[in-house]
Amino acid sequence: MKIPKTFRSKMAKITIIGAGNVGSQVAFCTALKNLGDVVLLDITDGLAKGKALDILSSMPIAKRDIKIIGTESYDDTKDSDIVIITAGVVRKPGMSRDNLIKTNAKIMSSIIPQILEHSPNSILIIVSNPLDAMVQLAYKLSGFPKERVMGMAGVLDSSRFRTFIAEELNVSVKDIETWVLGGHGDLMVPLIHHSKVKDQALSKIMDEEKLNEVIKRVQNGGSEIVQLLKTGSAFFAPGIATVDMIESILKDEKRILPSTVLLEGEYGVNGLFVGAPARLGRKGVEEVIEFELTDKEKEMFQKSVEHIKSLIEKI
Repeated sequence: MKIPKTFRSKMAKITIIGAGNVGSQVAFCTALKNLGDVVLLDITDGLAKGKALDILSSMPIAKRDIKIIGTESYDDTKDSDIVIITAGVVRKPGMSRDNLIKTNAKIMSSIIPQILEHSPNSILIIVSNPLDAMVQLAYKLSGFPKERVMGMAGVLDSSRFRTFIAEELNVSVKDIETWVLGGHGDLMVPLIHHSKVKDQALSKIMDEEKLNEVIKRVQNGGSEIVQLLKTGSAFFAPGIATVDMIESILKDEKRILPSTVLLEGEYGVNGLFVGAPARLGRKGVEEVIEFELTDKEKEMFQKSVEHIKSLIEKI
């Protein structure tokens, strides 16, 4: 029986730059969710090809007709719909995300011109650390409109927040809604008064002392994992958090997801990429959602903004 060549409808093209733990996890989850054909790129000889082949070999079990290739050439990324950048050095015990800035800024500066040449109409999602500064740099170097540049951080921080709340209260993560603002790291701002458990305010369910313990753990969630692993950093949660954003964009779901986006007056900030709830659809960032903040939240948010500014000055 002759199989028609058109058995697959046109799929979105998703390029992931960096085939380390995070990048390969993004590739795997993207393929599992059937979101599009995947190009996994890394400058390390054979790394992307090996991981892509491994993922491709798993697709018949997952019953997915997804194409995934590994490559060292940007030519294979041509005309991508979305480009995710995970490339960069990772933290070691005792390091903060900020310690990575010089090296990862150089890597970002080498990647963006290649994206401009091969996929000038793509949407960029930055995952490399320090996240807030890297998104700002990618925006500056690319010249892309603000709608097509964003960073993944808030989805991850919110997921950690929900995880630790569920553990403390012994409830399903499905019943928890949380929101975060600001930079990715220990200055992340949890929006307590907008967070709920089964439609009840979190502040009314969890006592203040326990809530502060949870918040502290969320803010230091990445460091906790780095200390435990000793030779690497988190990748399962960052990977699927990135795919959550990809899915909302490609399916035009217009979901509100906490993302690192350019603020132009929202929350009193101008011209800076900061974590905030944003509506993600086919055009990218389609709207920034403003929540009313308490005085304490405003103070915490301002500290986070000032820290992001100080990081950008180091690039």
